[in-house]
Amino acid sequence: MSKKILMLVGDFAEDYEVMVPFQALLAVGHTVHAVCPGKKAGETIRTAIHDFEGDQTYTEKRGHNFTVNATFDDVRPEGYDALVIAGGRAPEYLRLNEALLGTVRHFFAADKPVAAICHGPQILTAAGVIKGRKVSAYPAVAPEVRLAGAVYADIGIDKAITDGNLVTAPAWPAHPAWIAQFLQVLGTRIGDEEPAAMAH
Repeated sequence: MSKKILMLVGDFAEDYEVMVPFQALLAVGHTVHAVCPGKKAGETIRTAIHDFEGDQTYTEKRGHNFTVNATFDDVRPEGYDALVIAGGRAPEYLRLNEALLGTVRHFFAADKPVAAICHGPQILTAAGVIKGRKVSAYPAVAPEVRLAGAVYADIGIDKAITDGNLVTAPAWPAHPAWIAQFLQVLGTRIGDEEPAAMAH
């Protein structure tokens, strides 16, 4: 069954973490509204590409322009079935927006599915919604996750974790696991569970 999903993005959000879930959720038939505070439908955010090249932290390069397809000021969270929060640089400043934090709190109060990846949990910590939950995030965000009263899930970079309706992962190498677990929480079925026997 098709769901209506809200996606929070912002300038210098991680390129893959915006593009891949946005396109994957559309591909399986869901409606996805990508929004950014201060931007209207049709305006763009600039993404960043985070890579792991042997330094002590990731490198950051300019990514693509991504067009938001809904206007943040028009969003009524009650009208959405689930929430996705992209990572990258954006969560650091998006978490300063009180209206955005209020939107995030709605999804937790209503126990709706939420997926956050990489630095996305910075928004969850600022919203005060993860106390007592098991949460993964980019390892550098672990202190914030713990300070917010959650248990930091120290999992592989390509793994994801589900705690109730919350699905989190450390970074974009986890996309297959993260998106698959989120689809499971959404109740999305893809293809035949048991393929019919081949006709002879």
